[in-house]
Amino acid sequence: MLGDDHFLPLALINILGIAGIVVWHVQGCNRPTGRLIVQILFFTGMSFLLYIGDIAPHRPDDIYTEGLAAALSKSARVLWWTHLAWTIIGFIHIYVRLNRKPREAHLILDMAVAAIYLGVALSVMGFVFGMPIATLVTTSGVVAVILGLALQNTLGDVFSGIALTLGKAYAIGDWVQLSDGTAGRVTETNWRSTNLLTGANNIVVLPNSMLARQGLTSLSRPDETHQITLSVRFAALHRPRAVEDVMRSVLQASTRIVKDPPPAVALKAIDAIAIEVELQFRVASVAMATAAKNEIIDLIHNQCQASGLSLAVPAASLVFMPATTNGQYSALSVAARSSGAV
Repeated sequence: MLGDDHFLPLALINILGIAGIVVWHVQGCNRPTGRLIVQILFFTGMSFLLYIGDIAPHRPDDIYTEGLAAALSKSARVLWWTHLAWTIIGFIHIYVRLNRKPREAHLILDMAVAAIYLGVALSVMGFVFGMPIATLVTTSGVVAVILGLALQNTLGDVFSGIALTLGKAYAIGDWVQLSDGTAGRVTETNWRSTNLLTGANNIVVLPNSMLARQGLTSLSRPDETHQITLSVRFAALHRPRAVEDVMRSVLQASTRIVKDPPPAVALKAIDAIAIEVELQFRVASVAMATAAKNEIIDLIHNQCQASGLSLAVPAASLVFMPATTNGQYSALSVAARSSGAV
């Protein structure tokens, strides 16, 4: 009988399908290539048995409708569709690994995996169990609308995360700074949020929708080097050229800044009280900024003592008082020529 001819292939397909699941789990997540090879072998064997048994996985079984044979028939088709999904997902993971995609691409991978499982689930319900797929899709659409209205904030985070991933605004390990002043290194991205490790060793969890609305500055691109500017005020009695030469020697003596591109000294302004100088230099990464700035300040102090340079008092500390009877004002800066602060 034709039904008897089908019984043995169905039994073998079930055996292969269950064996494939066991071997798939034994392989573990650390061997994706070996997993895929095993998966392909089992799936090929199951497909070959379907072919020689003239069994169509995309049509309900009209031979076995009850009893053990019917259960074997349905389970064989379910296992075949499941192994098909796993094989496709395995190829996608291998493709991502071979192309060295960034770790944050897992959002896109999760979307692809979800779409594959959804398609396989609908195929099983329609082709194996004979359920009306059109009705299921319509019902699912209504349910999706209800869930979308109830979870619009969460969905906003999800789609914002997808947009940020596709736009490659940042990667795991990048230093970023937001328009509200929050800065840190990206440690994790997921469906809902992005985690930043701040300089204070705190984890800031930012919803993706909030992150997408803010202006974001990447401090790690085009490379990890980061420019720092440091303003210093010197008493106006010194010659600007001499001040510039001393500050250049400070930058050359530093061991914690990047020398290529070379650091620069800019004379920003001069008045009766002070010469304002800006030191412009780069560090290897944002993490080195504090140590480098501390070193530069210490070197400025040493060079000022060695060369006789005097720092000017801060402009905010100057006191103005009437100098004449006509109401004109003058600045009291007795200490401006002898002491001050950076």
